[in-house]
Amino acid sequence: MNASVVSGFSRTVIAVSLALSMAGAVAAQSPAYKAPRTPDGQPDLQGFWTNATYTPLERPNGVTKTHYTPEELEAVLKKAAAAETAQTEPGTTADVHYDFSQFGLDRSQSTFVRNLRTSLIVDPPDGKIPPISAEGKRRLAQRAEEQKRLGGRWDSAESNQLDDRCLIMAGPGPPMMDAAYNSNYHIVQTQGFVMILTEMIHDVRVIPLDGRPAPDAKVRQWMGVSRGRWEGDTLVVETTNFNGKNPFRGSTENLKVTERLRRVADDTIEYKFTVEDPAMWTRPWTVESAMRKTVGPIFEHACHEGNFGLYNTLVGARLEEQRAAEDTAKKSSN
Repeated sequence: MNASVVSGFSRTVIAVSLALSMAGAVAAQSPAYKAPRTPDGQPDLQGFWTNATYTPLERPNGVTKTHYTPEELEAVLKKAAAAETAQTEPGTTADVHYDFSQFGLDRSQSTFVRNLRTSLIVDPPDGKIPPISAEGKRRLAQRAEEQKRLGGRWDSAESNQLDDRCLIMAGPGPPMMDAAYNSNYHIVQTQGFVMILTEMIHDVRVIPLDGRPAPDAKVRQWMGVSRGRWEGDTLVVETTNFNGKNPFRGSTENLKVTERLRRVADDTIEYKFTVEDPAMWTRPWTVESAMRKTVGPIFEHACHEGNFGLYNTLVGARLEEQRAAEDTAKKSSN
């Protein structure tokens, strides 16, 4: 069992947070709440936080309002939790995956952010990712051709997705998104820097606050290059210089992410981000979410420990191909 599984189990002792709409909660709390300070006077964001949530990024089809009633939210959460812990059909792929609820990884047992919003996207107002631009469609077609050249997803290690290979994934950030499980972060502040460590696949960001510019555009990194500053009690982090190899929702190397973190209660950080990438979307779009205080420490995310998972996946794919070939040969001989 992965070491990271333990962290999900340890968080099952935390009481589930009260249902709230972040928009209403922020409006109600922020005027009266004064964030604690670090020794050098920064608003203190330090500690262990989670952004796990059942609220979808995009508004579900058929839902036309921006917020649920508390009663509607409870029904939605109950349905989502039931689906996450549902019994699987023996012999299926889902059946051989470990049971999230057994190790406390399902969100219903741990701390998660309750939100009356019907989507995390607040702009555009329809709660949907904007249309793909003409340039974006061209780039997506190129990616499809490249995937075709490499073969199917299970044809080789290289054609597997990056998270299958436990290298990196879109979610830990930037922007920081719910990763379904292990959606936990450790924030540490020093004079002039903020460090954000994510539990899911172990990535870390060290964000300078000293006003230094982003490096030359030729310098490209998997998670981009982040630069931060304080605007009052809000930490603003702008990230550019992505290499485009780990796209967020189809983004390109031109992606710019602007994050805003503001502590609005002892147990809550308001988290907003805006995504800009004209090479993929026709307009910028904005997400509003939250991070809730949880229990540390962050555990090592061992993923598939020595790549046995990737090896076994490829072996299984070859066996399925062999079985299909044998079935075809048998039919041809009859």
